[in-house]
Amino acid sequence: MIKPLQDITVLDFTQFLSGPSASLRLSDLGARVIKVEHKEKGDLSRSIYASHLNIAGQSGFYQGINRGKECLALNLKDADDLALVKQILPHVDIVLHNFRPDVMQRLGLSPQELKRINPKVIYGEITGYGHEGPWRDRPGQDLLLQALSGLAGLSGDEASGPVPMGLAIVDNLAGAQLVQGVLAALYAGEGALVQVSMLEAALDFQFEPLTLYYHDGEAVNRGTDNAAHALVGAPYGLYKTSDGHLALAMGSITFLGELLACAPLLAFADPARWFAERDAIKAILATHLEQQSTAHWLSILEPADIWCAEVLNWQQLVAHEGFQLLHMVQEVSSAGGSYLTTRCPIRIDDQLLTQPQGAPSLGEHNHLLRAEFLAPNS
Repeated sequence: MIKPLQDITVLDFTQFLSGPSASLRLSDLGARVIKVEHKEKGDLSRSIYASHLNIAGQSGFYQGINRGKECLALNLKDADDLALVKQILPHVDIVLHNFRPDVMQRLGLSPQELKRINPKVIYGEITGYGHEGPWRDRPGQDLLLQALSGLAGLSGDEASGPVPMGLAIVDNLAGAQLVQGVLAALYAGEGALVQVSMLEAALDFQFEPLTLYYHDGEAVNRGTDNAAHALVGAPYGLYKTSDGHLALAMGSITFLGELLACAPLLAFADPARWFAERDAIKAILATHLEQQSTAHWLSILEPADIWCAEVLNWQQLVAHEGFQLLHMVQEVSSAGGSYLTTRCPIRIDDQLLTQPQGAPSLGEHNHLLRAEFLAPNS
Protein backbone atom coordinates (compact mmCIF):
# COMPACT_ATOMS: atom_id res chain seq x y z
CA MET A 1 0.00 0.00 0.00
CA ILE A 2 1.01 3.64 -0.44
CA LYS A 3 1.65 5.03 3.02
CA PRO A 4 0.55 8.63 3.68
CA LEU A 5 4.00 9.94 4.70
CA GLN A 6 6.05 8.14 2.06
CA ASP A 7 7.44 11.42 0.68
CA ILE A 8 8.43 12.78 4.10
CA THR A 9 11.95 12.66 5.53
CA VAL A 10 12.67 12.99 9.25
CA LEU A 11 16.04 13.85 10.75
CA ASP A 12 15.77 12.33 14.20
CA PHE A 13 18.06 13.37 17.05
CA THR A 14 15.87 11.76 19.70
CA GLN A 15 16.99 9.06 22.10
CA PHE A 16 15.72 6.64 24.70
CA LEU A 17 11.89 6.54 24.53
CA SER A 18 9.69 9.64 24.27
CA GLY A 19 11.22 11.02 21.07
CA PRO A 20 11.94 7.65 19.41
CA SER A 21 8.32 6.63 20.01
CA ALA A 22 7.30 9.68 17.95
CA SER A 23 9.71 8.99 15.09
CA LEU A 24 8.67 5.31 15.13
CA ARG A 25 5.06 6.26 14.51
CA LEU A 26 6.07 8.62 11.68
CA SER A 27 8.11 5.78 10.21
CA ASP A 28 5.14 3.42 10.49
CA LEU A 29 3.11 5.96 8.52
CA GLY A 30 5.69 5.86 5.73
CA ALA A 31 8.24 8.56 6.58
CA ARG A 32 11.92 7.98 6.04
CA VAL A 33 13.60 8.39 9.43
CA ILE A 34 17.34 9.11 9.66
CA LYS A 35 18.30 8.56 13.27
CA VAL A 36 21.37 10.49 14.45
CA GLU A 37 23.23 8.83 17.32
CA HIS A 38 26.41 9.48 19.26
CA LYS A 39 29.36 8.10 17.34
CA GLU A 40 30.64 5.93 20.18
CA LYS A 41 27.85 5.51 22.73
CA GLY A 42 24.84 5.44 20.47
CA ASP A 43 21.34 5.89 21.82
CA LEU A 44 21.19 5.29 25.59
CA SER A 45 18.56 2.60 25.01
CA ARG A 46 21.14 0.43 23.23
CA SER A 47 22.68 -0.40 26.60
CA ILE A 48 19.90 0.29 29.12
CA TYR A 49 19.01 -3.36 29.73
CA ALA A 50 21.14 -6.25 30.97
CA SER A 51 22.66 -8.43 28.26
CA HIS A 52 20.21 -11.29 28.87
CA LEU A 53 17.45 -9.01 27.55
CA ASN A 54 19.17 -8.52 24.20
CA ILE A 55 17.44 -9.44 20.94
CA ALA A 56 19.37 -10.06 17.71
CA GLY A 57 22.55 -8.76 19.31
CA GLN A 58 21.13 -5.50 20.67
CA SER A 59 18.98 -4.29 23.54
CA GLY A 60 15.40 -5.46 23.15
CA PHE A 61 14.33 -1.97 24.19
CA TYR A 62 16.25 -0.41 21.29
CA GLN A 63 15.09 -3.03 18.83
CA GLY A 64 11.43 -2.54 19.67
CA ILE A 65 11.27 1.23 19.27
CA ASN A 66 13.74 1.91 16.46
CA ARG A 67 12.63 -0.53 13.78
CA GLY A 68 12.49 0.81 10.25
CA LYS A 69 14.97 3.64 10.83
CA GLU A 70 18.36 4.43 9.30
CA CYS A 71 21.27 5.17 11.63
CA LEU A 72 23.85 7.92 11.19
CA ALA A 73 26.49 7.84 13.93
CA LEU A 74 28.11 11.26 14.43
CA ASN A 75 29.89 13.50 16.89
CA LEU A 76 27.86 16.68 16.69
CA LYS A 77 30.67 18.63 18.32
CA ASP A 78 32.91 17.75 15.37
CA ALA A 79 32.86 20.40 12.65
CA ASP A 80 32.82 17.91 9.78
CA ASP A 81 30.00 15.87 11.25
CA LEU A 82 27.97 19.01 11.96
CA ALA A 83 28.59 20.13 8.39
CA LEU A 84 27.11 16.84 7.16
CA VAL A 85 23.99 17.46 9.23
CA LYS A 86 23.63 20.88 7.66
CA GLN A 87 24.03 19.32 4.22
CA ILE A 88 21.14 16.99 4.99
CA LEU A 89 18.84 19.64 6.47
CA PRO A 90 17.63 21.20 3.18
CA HIS A 91 16.34 17.77 2.16
CA VAL A 92 14.27 16.96 5.24
CA ASP A 93 10.74 17.90 6.23
CA ILE A 94 10.87 17.27 9.97
CA VAL A 95 13.56 17.50 12.65
CA LEU A 96 12.97 15.92 16.05
CA HIS A 97 14.90 16.03 19.33
CA ASN A 98 14.31 15.43 23.02
CA PHE A 99 17.43 16.96 24.53
CA ARG A 100 17.25 19.22 27.56
CA PRO A 101 16.66 22.93 26.88
CA ASP A 102 19.50 24.77 25.10
CA VAL A 103 21.41 21.63 24.01
CA MET A 104 20.48 22.02 20.34
CA GLN A 105 21.25 25.73 20.52
CA ARG A 106 24.75 24.99 21.84
CA LEU A 107 25.28 22.56 18.97
CA GLY A 108 24.31 25.24 16.45
CA LEU A 109 21.02 23.54 15.62
CA SER A 110 18.50 25.95 17.13
CA PRO A 111 15.08 26.40 15.55
CA GLN A 112 16.24 29.74 14.15
CA GLU A 113 19.34 28.22 12.55
CA LEU A 114 17.37 25.35 11.04
CA LYS A 115 14.75 27.74 9.69
CA ARG A 116 17.53 29.75 8.05
CA ILE A 117 18.78 26.61 6.31
CA ASN A 118 15.33 25.19 5.53
CA PRO A 119 12.41 27.64 5.97
CA LYS A 120 9.78 24.91 5.61
CA VAL A 121 11.22 22.51 8.17
CA ILE A 122 9.00 21.41 11.06
CA TYR A 123 11.06 21.44 14.24
CA GLY A 124 9.59 19.14 16.89
CA GLU A 125 10.96 18.88 20.40
CA ILE A 126 10.14 17.12 23.64
CA THR A 127 11.49 18.49 26.91
CA GLY A 128 10.90 17.25 30.42
CA TYR A 129 9.36 20.41 31.88
CA GLY A 130 9.46 23.13 29.22
CA HIS A 131 11.89 26.01 28.90
CA GLU A 132 10.98 27.91 32.05
CA GLY A 133 10.61 27.32 35.76
CA PRO A 134 12.58 25.62 38.54
CA TRP A 135 12.43 22.18 36.92
CA ARG A 136 13.55 23.10 33.38
CA ASP A 137 17.02 21.52 33.68
CA ARG A 138 15.99 18.38 35.53
CA PRO A 139 16.18 15.04 33.73
CA GLY A 140 12.97 14.25 31.87
CA GLN A 141 12.70 10.66 33.02
CA ASP A 142 9.36 8.86 33.11
CA LEU A 143 9.30 7.81 36.77
CA LEU A 144 10.29 11.31 37.88
CA LEU A 145 7.45 12.78 35.80
CA GLN A 146 4.95 10.29 37.21
CA ALA A 147 6.05 11.40 40.66
CA LEU A 148 6.03 15.17 40.11
CA SER A 149 2.82 15.31 38.08
CA GLY A 150 0.66 13.53 40.66
CA LEU A 151 0.09 10.60 38.31
CA ALA A 152 1.58 8.09 40.76
CA GLY A 153 -1.10 9.10 43.26
CA LEU A 154 -3.91 7.69 41.12
CA SER A 155 -2.98 4.00 41.03
CA GLY A 156 -3.32 1.49 43.84
CA ASP A 157 -5.35 2.08 47.00
CA GLU A 158 -5.03 4.58 49.83
CA ALA A 159 -2.89 2.23 51.91
CA SER A 160 -0.34 1.56 49.17
CA GLY A 161 1.15 5.04 48.85
CA PRO A 162 2.07 6.38 45.41
CA VAL A 163 2.12 3.62 42.77
CA PRO A 164 3.81 4.20 39.41
CA MET A 165 2.45 2.55 36.28
CA GLY A 166 4.39 -0.47 35.11
CA LEU A 167 5.17 1.19 31.77
CA ALA A 168 6.85 4.44 30.74
CA ILE A 169 3.44 6.01 30.19
CA VAL A 170 4.57 9.67 30.18
CA ASP A 171 7.24 8.98 27.56
CA ASN A 172 4.68 7.41 25.29
CA LEU A 173 2.10 10.13 25.87
CA ALA A 174 4.60 12.88 25.05
CA GLY A 175 5.70 11.04 21.91
CA ALA A 176 2.12 10.62 20.72
CA GLN A 177 1.34 14.28 21.33
CA LEU A 178 4.43 15.36 19.44
CA VAL A 179 3.26 13.29 16.46
CA GLN A 180 -0.14 15.01 16.61
CA GLY A 181 1.47 18.45 16.59
CA VAL A 182 3.92 17.59 13.82
CA LEU A 183 1.18 16.15 11.61
CA ALA A 184 -0.95 19.26 12.16
CA ALA A 185 2.00 21.46 11.13
CA LEU A 186 2.66 19.22 8.14
CA TYR A 187 -0.97 19.62 7.07
CA ALA A 188 -0.65 23.41 7.34
CA GLY A 189 2.23 23.23 4.88
CA GLU A 190 4.49 25.73 6.59
CA GLY A 191 7.55 25.51 8.78
CA ALA A 192 6.73 25.43 12.48
CA LEU A 193 8.16 24.91 15.93
CA VAL A 194 6.20 22.14 17.70
CA GLN A 195 6.91 21.76 21.43
CA VAL A 196 5.70 19.19 23.95
CA SER A 197 6.85 18.78 27.53
CA MET A 198 6.48 15.51 29.36
CA LEU A 199 5.00 17.36 32.33
CA GLU A 200 2.25 18.90 30.22
CA ALA A 201 1.59 15.52 28.60
CA ALA A 202 1.17 13.95 32.05
CA LEU A 203 -1.12 16.76 33.20
CA ASP A 204 -3.27 16.52 30.09
CA PHE A 205 -3.60 12.79 30.72
CA GLN A 206 -5.12 13.64 34.11
CA PHE A 207 -7.76 16.06 32.78
CA GLU A 208 -10.57 14.30 34.66
CA PRO A 209 -9.20 14.42 38.23
CA LEU A 210 -7.58 17.82 37.71
CA THR A 211 -10.84 19.33 36.45
CA LEU A 212 -12.62 18.03 39.53
CA TYR A 213 -9.81 19.24 41.78
CA TYR A 214 -10.21 22.78 40.47
CA HIS A 215 -13.94 22.44 41.02
CA ASP A 216 -13.92 21.32 44.65
CA GLY A 217 -10.29 21.54 45.83
CA GLU A 218 -10.38 18.04 47.26
CA ALA A 219 -7.62 15.47 46.88
CA VAL A 220 -8.44 12.22 45.08
CA ASN A 221 -9.36 9.31 47.34
CA ARG A 222 -8.50 5.99 45.72
CA GLY A 223 -10.47 3.87 48.17
CA THR A 224 -9.29 0.88 50.17
CA ASP A 225 -10.82 -2.18 48.50
CA ASN A 226 -10.13 -3.39 44.94
CA ALA A 227 -9.20 0.14 43.87
CA ALA A 228 -9.04 0.72 40.10
CA HIS A 229 -10.28 4.25 39.34
CA ALA A 230 -10.42 6.99 41.94
CA LEU A 231 -13.43 8.71 40.33
CA VAL A 232 -15.67 5.69 39.74
CA GLY A 233 -17.92 3.97 42.23
CA ALA A 234 -18.48 0.26 42.86
CA PRO A 235 -18.20 -2.30 41.37
CA TYR A 236 -15.28 -0.91 39.30
CA GLY A 237 -12.21 -3.05 40.05
CA LEU A 238 -10.37 -6.37 39.76
CA TYR A 239 -11.57 -9.28 41.89
CA LYS A 240 -9.99 -12.59 42.83
CA THR A 241 -11.93 -15.68 41.88
CA SER A 242 -11.29 -19.30 42.86
CA ASP A 243 -8.90 -19.75 39.90
CA GLY A 244 -7.91 -16.30 38.67
CA HIS A 245 -9.19 -12.74 38.53
CA LEU A 246 -12.21 -10.96 37.10
CA ALA A 247 -12.57 -7.32 36.01
CA LEU A 248 -15.85 -5.51 36.63
CA ALA A 249 -16.56 -2.06 35.18
CA MET A 250 -19.61 0.13 35.78
CA GLY A 251 -22.98 -1.46 36.52
CA SER A 252 -26.00 -1.63 38.79
CA ILE A 253 -25.16 -2.99 42.22
CA THR A 254 -28.62 -4.34 42.89
CA PHE A 255 -28.75 -6.03 39.48
CA LEU A 256 -25.38 -7.61 40.25
CA GLY A 257 -26.77 -8.79 43.57
CA GLU A 258 -29.62 -10.55 41.78
CA LEU A 259 -27.44 -12.05 39.03
CA LEU A 260 -24.76 -13.31 41.37
CA ALA A 261 -27.16 -14.43 44.12
CA CYS A 262 -25.35 -12.06 46.49
CA ALA A 263 -28.09 -10.93 48.89
CA PRO A 264 -26.05 -8.30 50.81
CA LEU A 265 -25.74 -6.20 47.63
CA LEU A 266 -29.52 -5.78 47.43
CA ALA A 267 -29.38 -3.39 50.39
CA PHE A 268 -27.60 -0.78 48.20
CA ALA A 269 -30.65 0.29 46.20
CA ASP A 270 -29.74 3.98 46.15
CA PRO A 271 -27.22 4.62 43.29
CA ALA A 272 -25.75 7.50 45.30
CA ARG A 273 -24.33 4.93 47.69
CA TRP A 274 -22.39 3.12 44.95
CA PHE A 275 -19.63 5.72 45.14
CA ALA A 276 -19.99 6.90 48.73
CA GLU A 277 -19.86 3.33 50.05
CA ARG A 278 -17.81 1.74 47.30
CA ASP A 279 -15.31 0.11 49.68
CA ALA A 280 -18.03 -1.69 51.62
CA ILE A 281 -19.68 -2.86 48.39
CA LYS A 282 -16.40 -4.03 46.90
CA ALA A 283 -15.54 -5.94 50.07
CA ILE A 284 -18.84 -7.83 49.82
CA LEU A 285 -18.22 -8.57 46.13
CA ALA A 286 -14.66 -9.68 46.75
CA THR A 287 -15.73 -12.26 49.34
CA HIS A 288 -18.54 -13.54 47.13
CA LEU A 289 -16.56 -13.80 43.88
CA GLU A 290 -13.80 -15.88 45.46
CA GLN A 291 -16.25 -18.75 45.84
CA GLN A 292 -16.42 -19.68 42.13
CA SER A 293 -14.21 -19.73 39.04
CA THR A 294 -13.77 -16.88 36.60
CA ALA A 295 -15.50 -18.90 33.86
CA HIS A 296 -18.48 -19.50 36.14
CA TRP A 297 -19.00 -15.81 36.80
CA LEU A 298 -18.47 -14.86 33.14
CA SER A 299 -21.14 -17.38 32.10
CA ILE A 300 -23.59 -15.42 34.24
CA LEU A 301 -22.41 -11.86 33.67
CA GLU A 302 -21.74 -11.80 29.93
CA PRO A 303 -25.23 -12.94 28.79
CA ALA A 304 -26.66 -10.20 31.02
CA ASP A 305 -24.49 -7.60 29.22
CA ILE A 306 -22.51 -6.73 32.35
CA TRP A 307 -19.19 -5.08 31.49
CA CYS A 308 -16.68 -7.67 32.63
CA ALA A 309 -13.56 -9.52 31.50
CA GLU A 310 -11.17 -12.22 32.54
CA VAL A 311 -7.79 -10.88 33.67
CA LEU A 312 -5.20 -12.46 31.36
CA ASN A 313 -1.43 -12.71 31.56
CA TRP A 314 0.67 -12.53 28.40
CA GLN A 315 0.81 -16.30 27.95
CA GLN A 316 -2.98 -16.49 28.02
CA LEU A 317 -3.39 -13.41 25.86
CA VAL A 318 -1.17 -14.45 22.95
CA ALA A 319 -2.81 -17.88 22.83
CA HIS A 320 -6.30 -16.38 22.61
CA GLU A 321 -8.15 -16.16 19.31
CA GLY A 322 -9.12 -12.57 20.06
CA PHE A 323 -5.45 -11.59 20.08
CA GLN A 324 -4.41 -13.74 17.14
CA LEU A 325 -7.06 -12.28 14.83
CA LEU A 326 -5.55 -8.79 15.31
CA HIS A 327 -2.24 -9.81 13.69
CA MET A 328 -0.47 -7.42 16.06
CA VAL A 329 2.87 -9.23 15.78
CA GLN A 330 5.23 -8.79 12.86
CA GLU A 331 8.63 -10.28 12.07
CA VAL A 332 11.39 -7.81 11.26
CA SER A 333 15.01 -8.32 10.26
CA SER A 334 18.12 -6.47 11.35
CA ALA A 335 21.85 -6.99 10.90
CA GLY A 336 21.84 -9.23 13.97
CA GLY A 337 18.94 -11.42 12.87
CA SER A 338 15.16 -11.54 12.86
CA TYR A 339 12.80 -10.97 15.75
CA LEU A 340 9.12 -10.57 16.52
CA THR A 341 7.69 -7.28 17.70
CA THR A 342 4.43 -5.34 17.64
CA ARG A 343 3.20 -3.53 14.54
CA CYS A 344 1.69 -0.07 14.22
CA PRO A 345 -1.85 -0.23 15.66
CA ILE A 346 -3.28 2.02 12.91
CA ARG A 347 -5.11 0.59 9.90
CA ILE A 348 -5.73 2.64 6.74
CA ASP A 349 -8.37 1.42 4.28
CA ASP A 350 -8.39 -1.82 6.26
CA GLN A 351 -4.67 -2.31 5.54
CA LEU A 352 -2.13 -3.06 8.27
CA LEU A 353 0.86 -0.72 8.52
CA THR A 354 3.80 -3.08 8.75
CA GLN A 355 7.46 -2.85 7.78
CA PRO A 356 10.03 -5.65 7.54
CA GLN A 357 13.10 -3.64 8.56
CA GLY A 358 14.30 -3.97 12.14
CA ALA A 359 16.39 -1.50 14.13
CA PRO A 360 19.75 -0.43 12.67
CA SER A 361 23.17 -1.21 14.09
CA LEU A 362 25.19 1.81 15.22
CA GLY A 363 26.40 3.73 12.18
CA GLU A 364 24.95 1.15 9.79
CA HIS A 365 23.98 3.75 7.18
CA ASN A 366 26.87 6.22 7.56
CA HIS A 367 28.49 5.34 4.24
CA LEU A 368 25.27 5.44 2.24
CA LEU A 369 24.05 8.68 3.82
CA ARG A 370 27.38 10.43 3.32
CA ALA A 371 27.36 9.38 -0.33
CA GLU A 372 23.80 10.61 -0.74
CA PHE A 373 24.02 13.99 0.97
CA LEU A 374 27.63 15.14 1.18
CA ALA A 375 28.46 17.58 -1.61
CA PRO A 376 31.40 16.57 -3.86
CA ASN A 377 34.79 17.96 -2.78
CA SER A 378 33.37 19.16 0.54
